[in-house]
Amino acid sequence: MSKISVIILAAGLGTRMKSNKAKVAHKICGLSMIEHVLNKAYEISDDVGVVLYHQKQSIEEIILKAYPKTKIFTQDLQNFPGTAGALKNINFSGEKVLVTCGDMPLVSTDELKSLCLNDADITMSSFVADDPFGYGRVLEKDGKVVDIIEQKDADETQKLIKRVNAGCYCFKTESLNKILPQISNKNKQNEYYLTDSIKIANQMGLKCVAVDVCEQNFMGINDKFQLSIAENLIQEKIKKDLMKQGVLMRLASSIYIDVRAKFEGECEIEENVSIIGKCVIKNSIIKSSSVIEDSIIEDSDIGPLAHIRPNSQILKTHIGNFVEVKKGVLNGVKAGHLSYLGDCEIDSGTNIGCGTITCNYDGKAKYKTKIGKNVFVGSDSQLVAPVNVGDDVLIAAGSTITNDIPSGSLAIARSKQSNKADFFYKFFGKNDVKK
Repeated sequence: MSKISVIILAAGLGTRMKSNKAKVAHKICGLSMIEHVLNKAYEISDDVGVVLYHQKQSIEEIILKAYPKTKIFTQDLQNFPGTAGALKNINFSGEKVLVTCGDMPLVSTDELKSLCLNDADITMSSFVADDPFGYGRVLEKDGKVVDIIEQKDADETQKLIKRVNAGCYCFKTESLNKILPQISNKNKQNEYYLTDSIKIANQMGLKCVAVDVCEQNFMGINDKFQLSIAENLIQEKIKKDLMKQGVLMRLASSIYIDVRAKFEGECEIEENVSIIGKCVIKNSIIKSSSVIEDSIIEDSDIGPLAHIRPNSQILKTHIGNFVEVKKGVLNGVKAGHLSYLGDCEIDSGTNIGCGTITCNYDGKAKYKTKIGKNVFVGSDSQLVAPVNVGDDVLIAAGSTITNDIPSGSLAIARSKQSNKADFFYKFFGKNDVKK
């Protein structure tokens, strides 16, 4: 569909979100609302534009980071408010123009494509609503759409109509260029409405038809409650698709999975797990209440109650409970419990004892710890980076390592124990000690 120009309307103020953040910048399953819509748009055409106004700069940054070739248009909101006003002064390059909304993250690519396949001058999206209150009613005659009547303008008979406007349209570009100049703002809101294009097109003898779509998929997100509904629906789809591909999930409803996460091979995800960001999980088990962020997990088991922070690579490794890894590369390692492993590289056969910390931050900068193969790190050890530990090393429990350790060595770095005889009785007084 290379001859389609896709225009996404995202200039609204979004006041019902009650947030300083632009409405379409709010995230759903890891991606901003506008990115969800852009993903669908670019499956249809490479010619995609977004109309912005409110918080234009912040939204534009999100858009161009994801899709740098996206055209950005600025709505002249003072002179041309409204959905038709958003299309004023845009030069459409395609033979057709698909108009969709930046606050419809659930819309499906197939449904948008269905609007583009019809040969009518205007193909609009519609559905039959159980409760049509608040929607524009679609008036049809002889299989053609003749008008859209908004709720506030509908008479009692028209209010009974259950076929309603879903808000997306596909225009023949030639027809749209004829219609737009005829749309006026002579209404109570003094805005230019794209819904008026239907009536005007009929007056011009142009053909308008409606295509059935799913009401749920065309839900607009106007507040944080609707945002939560959309996220739940997308989560359900993500997990359903993954389970059908072979991922085993325990209490799937309690699990959160980012839309960008990838799973390969045979994987198991236990309850209350969060997979956040661009993760790759391959042939691994993620145990209860663990969090994985922007990391690669392969042939490993993680958790329960572990935290793998961004830019980590965990291969053939056991990560136990209350272990945190940050920007760590672990290959064939055992870290059973209660450790912080930040900015580190740890090689195969190494055992990390309970309470081990790689001290990576001096208050100004981060430093790396490198640990070789077959190293035994005793419990409650601290490795003060930058530091390198060779292969086949033993580190005694309770050691604070500040210097490199050559391969084959035993490292002990703790103060010598001193026992003072009878000091307890001298300090408290022998006769005062409770029997």
